[in-house]
Amino acid sequence: MQTAITIIGAGMAGLACARRLTSAGHTPLVIDKGRGIGGRMATRRVILAKDEISFDHGAQYLTARDPGFAADLHDLGLACAPWDDGSGARRLVGLPGMSGLPRAMAAGLDVKLNRQVTAVRAVPGGWELDIDATCIMTRHLVMTVPAPQAAALLGPLLGPGHCLYTQIAGVLMAPCLTLMAAFPADAPRPFRSRASDDQPLAWIAQDSSKPVRSRTLTSWVAQASTEWSERHLEDTPEVVADRMLPMLAAAIGVAPESSLYAAAHRWRYARTITPLGAPFLQSGDGTLHVGGDWCLGARVEAAWASGTAIADAIIEKPGRF
Repeated sequence: MQTAITIIGAGMAGLACARRLTSAGHTPLVIDKGRGIGGRMATRRVILAKDEISFDHGAQYLTARDPGFAADLHDLGLACAPWDDGSGARRLVGLPGMSGLPRAMAAGLDVKLNRQVTAVRAVPGGWELDIDATCIMTRHLVMTVPAPQAAALLGPLLGPGHCLYTQIAGVLMAPCLTLMAAFPADAPRPFRSRASDDQPLAWIAQDSSKPVRSRTLTSWVAQASTEWSERHLEDTPEVVADRMLPMLAAAIGVAPESSLYAAAHRWRYARTITPLGAPFLQSGDGTLHVGGDWCLGARVEAAWASGTAIADAIIEKPGRF
C-alpha cells in the first residue's frame, strides 16, 4: 500500500494536521492503535439501572485562546460548549462528551483504527511502516504519538546519538491515574471542580455538571497527582479504584459504599513535565515530522497548534510531493 502522507495518531494533533492538509487538497491517511478517535479526549459510557451516564476520563476541558483554534471550533458548530466549572475561567467541553469534538473533527477523514505501528524504516522515496501484518510506503510521515512512544519507534532507526532522537528523548512526560465514580442523584455536590496540586487527588470534577450530560445520577471524575500516579502506576485498575474512591468520597462528603459505580483508568503519558519548546521536529529533508501536545504543553490547544504547524510546513513545500 502506498500513500502520500501518513499520520500516526488520531488525537487532537493528528486530526488537526489531517484537517488542515485535507483543506489544502491532500488526502492523508490517519492510523491509530486505539479503538476510538481522540486519544486523551476520551469519554466512557456506562449503563447503570438502564440509564446511560458518561465520564470524561481524559482531558477535562479545553481553552481556545488562539484565534485559529477558536475559528476551527466555530466551524465545527455544536461540537463543544462552555462549561462553568466554578473557577471563573472560560472553559469549553466537547458534546455530548469530550470525545464528541474529535469525532466531529474526523468527519470526512480517512482514519484507520486498531492499527499498531511496530517499525519505521527510511527507504528511497520516503518511509516504510510495519503495521500489524501489513506494510505501508509513504512519502511523508507525521508522528503525533506521545514523545516516549515516538522515541521508541525512531530509536532503532536514528540511533541514540541522533539530534532528533535526543530532542524527543529530552521531553519528560508523567502518568495520570483517573477515577470515574457515580452516586445517587441526590448525593452532595459541594463543587463543580477542584484543583489541589498538593493533594493526592489533584483534580476533581463533577462530570454531570457539564452541558448535555445525564443528570439521572451524580458522576465524578478524579485525577491523581503525578507523585501518587507514579507510585501506583502498575497497580491494577481495581486496586487503583479501591484506593482512590475513599479519597474522592471524603472530598465530596459521601460514604464510599454509596457509590453505584467506580472504575479507574491508567494514562501512562498524560502530563508534560518538560515540553519540547517548539511546535514540532522534522527531518533534514522535511519528510518526517514529529509533534503533539508535548511540544508546547499538555493542553488540547497545544496539540492543535502542533498538528496545524506540521500541516502548514508540509503544505509550504509542494515540491516534496
